[in-house]
Amino acid sequence: MAVAVVEEDLVEPVAEIKFNFMKTKITKDTTLEKILELPGAEGILAKYNLPCLSCPMAAQEISTLKIGKICAAYDLDLKGLLKDLNGK
Repeated sequence: MAVAVVEEDLVEPVAEIKFNFMKTKITKDTTLEKILELPGAEGILAKYNLPCLSCPMAAQEISTLKIGKICAAYDLDLKGLLKDLNGK
């Protein structure tokens, strides 16, 4: 018997991925480099229009850029972003 599989059944929207199954706790002091190591994090950051994702300078500074300072510099919702990244 054949079973029809719809693509939407296989792919969870990136912005909805939760990280609560991981031991990693993202804080304002977590670097962008560490955050981008997490599956689905890039999609969540894109949801908040984080400009660093497409910035050539960020690629050179990725290991020192802290998410709290990035959000302050670009007036982004740090509290909401941390909530989404931590799956709460």
